[in-house]
Amino acid sequence: MGKWQRSLYQPVLPLGKDGKRVTGSAEHIALSRKAAGEGMVLVKNENETLPLAKGTKVALFGKGTIDYVKGGGGSGDVTVAYIRNFYEGMKIKEAEGEVSLFHELPEFYEKNVKEQYAAGAVPGMTREPEVPDELVQKAKAYTDTAIITICRFSGEGWDRKCQITEEGYELFEDEKKQIELSASIFENGDFCLTNGEAAMVEKVKANFKNVIVVMNVGGMVDTSWFKDCKEIPAVLMAWQGGMEGGLAAADVVTGDVNPSGKLVDTYAATLEDYPSTENFHKSVYYVDYNEDIYVGYRYFETIPGAAEKVNYPFGFGLSYTSFETEVLGAEEKDGKIVVKASVTNTGKRAGKEVVQLYYGAPQGKLGKPAKELGAYRKTRLLQPGETQRVVLSFTVEDMASFDDLGKVAKSAYVLEAGSYVFYVGNNVRDAKKLDFTYDLAEAKVTAQYTSLAAPHKLEKRLLADGTYEALPTDNGPVEEEGLERQDKLTLEGFLPAVKAQERKSFGELMEAAKTNPNLMNVVEGKETLDEFVDKLPTEALIHLLGGQPNTGVANTFGMGNLPEYGIPNIMTADGPAGLRIQPQCGVNTTAWPCATLLACTWDPELIEEIGKAGGEEVKENNIGIWLTPAVNIHRSPLCGRNFEYYSEDPLVAGKSGAAMVRGMQSEHIGASVKHFCCNNKETNRKDSDSRVSERALREIYLKAFEIIVKEADPYTIMSSYNLINGVQASENKDLLTGILRGEWDFKGMVTTDWWTHGEHYRETKAGNDIKMANGYEERVQEAFEKGYITRDEIALCAKRILTMILRMD
Repeated sequence: MGKWQRSLYQPVLPLGKDGKRVTGSAEHIALSRKAAGEGMVLVKNENETLPLAKGTKVALFGKGTIDYVKGGGGSGDVTVAYIRNFYEGMKIKEAEGEVSLFHELPEFYEKNVKEQYAAGAVPGMTREPEVPDELVQKAKAYTDTAIITICRFSGEGWDRKCQITEEGYELFEDEKKQIELSASIFENGDFCLTNGEAAMVEKVKANFKNVIVVMNVGGMVDTSWFKDCKEIPAVLMAWQGGMEGGLAAADVVTGDVNPSGKLVDTYAATLEDYPSTENFHKSVYYVDYNEDIYVGYRYFETIPGAAEKVNYPFGFGLSYTSFETEVLGAEEKDGKIVVKASVTNTGKRAGKEVVQLYYGAPQGKLGKPAKELGAYRKTRLLQPGETQRVVLSFTVEDMASFDDLGKVAKSAYVLEAGSYVFYVGNNVRDAKKLDFTYDLAEAKVTAQYTSLAAPHKLEKRLLADGTYEALPTDNGPVEEEGLERQDKLTLEGFLPAVKAQERKSFGELMEAAKTNPNLMNVVEGKETLDEFVDKLPTEALIHLLGGQPNTGVANTFGMGNLPEYGIPNIMTADGPAGLRIQPQCGVNTTAWPCATLLACTWDPELIEEIGKAGGEEVKENNIGIWLTPAVNIHRSPLCGRNFEYYSEDPLVAGKSGAAMVRGMQSEHIGASVKHFCCNNKETNRKDSDSRVSERALREIYLKAFEIIVKEADPYTIMSSYNLINGVQASENKDLLTGILRGEWDFKGMVTTDWWTHGEHYRETKAGNDIKMANGYEERVQEAFEKGYITRDEIALCAKRILTMILRMD
């Protein structure tokens, strides 16, 4: 194909074999099902309750049996040909002779859920109906085995267990509607069971000997109701498994798939046990990240008294078989920690295991988590008795901590003196300490930087011993002089202008094409990009800095769009759970499992395969940039958008995200890694200030982005809505220019999230190259004329946008 042919002409050109489309293809749907099964986590299985023995009679309870949630809402939603719920999956297993079902129960739920949908309910936002006693008794007479399915919806723009403090904040109508609906359905917050669900569970426990629970959820939920409950011997965290998630869950409970997923978050006994819960809803205008680097297992494995609050530790997950991991050797070699191990399947079923390597740095002056994940590896499918050797490694410098206060060396990554210890196992709690240590006689600076994006109003932070240290505060930040800020209402939901073209003859257009600068000359090597940009008028450069109208099936707008200069309009599309095309376009795509499930596979190779398949669908539909992956940290279970994000751990998030980016960009489809950074709360997300220390910023909240930049070279990164330490992320020069480009050497382009509250020209000055979905050319032009921004600053961002476009097919 010719350069930019898809963007310029929107051809119908399938990418599959024999002229078939790959979008929503059987092969991609099969991959979605496979990935869903790989990421489901068996957290409880007493008395070998699972897998179900062949021919087991089963009663299916819970409206979640029918009311299946394939993935989250908002930008994470996908238009598909069908969705397979758990009942439909189990019916397939029944047809294959694996189970027998008591059909009256799911038929009761099916009728009820259809009625709720008809009344306007959406999947996961339905109410648990009361099951008639006579139906329960009929099911009891049929079998002693029951499977309860609990489902939860997740969505963009709202948080869980929503609270709005009295600070004069006015809710948007959608926010208000969602919060009121959530409160009416989930009386105890959707982290916990509803009263209706709890009553149903008690009824099932009282009438059935073998009770199995399947959790169709997007992330962290209450596990205390089944953790120590003897009447519930088995629990599968099935997550939001994409369009084939119900069948994938059936694959696991019947034993056709041996579960190999591991948790990527810590499951504490109560919501209040997470340190982030206390001040999550303290204000709609800011969040104090007082727990600092002690997020997730770094908190629960370190802080005195926290360990006993854990129900299920990070990295935990059961299998239908058993494994033995033997460490064969550990050493430091050429600046790397290298651990060799063998994994043997000692059970009776084929299965996969995940080997996890943790390190513990000396407490020193800075204080450290007791354990931090350094590397991990998932085995291939091992047959009973089969052994696989694995090598785990990471650099010594990866163990360095950022010293933001100058206790050892200010604004530097530091390896403190002492012994560094290592642990190997299949979860953070059970990992066994090795005899090998890495010893440093004196502290070593591994990288020296300057203070960037420092907090101004964060008063304290948690230390490893459970106490807090005071942090310096001031009245900053101070904003540079400039145009009076735009009214925020003028920044909400406006569409790009459609550029007018005067009536011209064919001859006039042909003549102009001969004389105008043309980006194709750069493609063909006739001139450099710098030479091309120098020829463009400032007005044209400013035009490039804003979003452009949709073409084809796109609905999230384009970038570029200066045909008179040979610049195509590159379309974007939402992710991350699949290519998002509006239903009215008539295109069904593949719905992949949610990001949390994918992370639970602990398998970057599988995630890369999904990235490639997703990239093919994006490309086939003539779109150039897929707005995924989302790699924000699971700081709190309350964040409504956790389903879109991978993990509480930055290494898992970074490795998973890098794999997704590599897969997508192998198709020359641009990734947009989001949301940079600290977008850990949806309430008032465009104006909430994340107050976080420089250390936590670099070690926790920026680390996944850093890994992706250095390992996968993403075409684009998306800045977040929120403020970071008093500065809009999209206007934050310390982050976008100082750290992202200055420290990490990022070569790509930065886009805003859609309709931010940042001032366009200030975003440009900070290094945020394009404002989406709509730019404000007149504001940038006025700032240019008044000397608040220079042509060089404008041209620099334009060049980055053009560089991205040049990377496209």
